[in-house]
Amino acid sequence: MKDYLPESVTGKKIVITGGTTGIGRATALLLSELGAHVLIVGLNEQHLKETLRGLYAVAKGEVYDVIADLSTKEGIEQVFRAVDDNFGKPDIVINNAALAFGNVEEGSYDDWQRVINTNLLAYVACCAEAVKRMKNGGHIVNIGSMSADVREETGTVYVATKSGIQGFSEALRKEVNEQGIKVSLIEPGAVDTDMQPQSTEEKKQEVEALKMLTADDIAVSILYCISQPKRCDVVNIKIRPHLQII
Repeated sequence: MKDYLPESVTGKKIVITGGTTGIGRATALLLSELGAHVLIVGLNEQHLKETLRGLYAVAKGEVYDVIADLSTKEGIEQVFRAVDDNFGKPDIVINNAALAFGNVEEGSYDDWQRVINTNLLAYVACCAEAVKRMKNGGHIVNIGSMSADVREETGTVYVATKSGIQGFSEALRKEVNEQGIKVSLIEPGAVDTDMQPQSTEEKKQEVEALKMLTADDIAVSILYCISQPKRCDVVNIKIRPHLQII
C-alpha cells in the first residue's frame, strides 16, 4: 500500500480519539501497521485492552494509550498531557469519539450536555490543543456524519452535533490554513460499528447487501486524506454505502 501513497505515514505521530472501537480502532490498526506511532484515546478499559492486543500484534510503530472522558475539561487535559509526554508535537490528530443519541423528546439536560460535550465541544477543544502544538504544519481530521446533511428527525440531538462539526471544520480550515495546518472532514453514511442498534448478524447482512459500510472503509478514507502531498488539501469526503440512497 505504501507504494501508492504520495506521502508515507511511517514515523508520523498520530492521536486518535475514540480509538478503541469502530472507526477509531480500525484506523489505529491500519496506521500502526503502516509504521505510524499512534496514541489512542478510549473511555472503556475492556475495549482498550482488546484494541491494544490487536495493535501489539501488527504495530510497526510505537503505541500509546490513555483512558479519558472527553466530555469533561479534565479529560481533554489528560489527553494532551499524554500527547506532550509521548509525542510533544503531534503530526496528525483524528477526532472521532462520539456518542449516539436520539431526539429532544428523549433524555434530560444532563444527557444532552454529555452528548454535545463529547460529540462537538471535545472536537473544538482537541482542535484548539492540537493547533497550539502544530506550529509549522500538521493535519486535523474530523469524523462527522451524513446526519449533518440528512438531518433525520429520529436523531435531532445527534444531528445538532454533527452539523456543528461540519460548520466548525469548514471555518477552522480557513482559520489555520496560513499556519500550514490541514483540516479534513469525513462524513460517512451507515457504518458497522457499536453505534448502530442492530445485532452483529444484522449489521453483517447490511454490509453484504451494500447498505452499510465497514469501519475499515472509513479507515482507508482517513489514510487517503493524510497521505496527500503538502500542496493537496482533501477538504471533505462524503462516503456512503452503495444502496443507502440519501
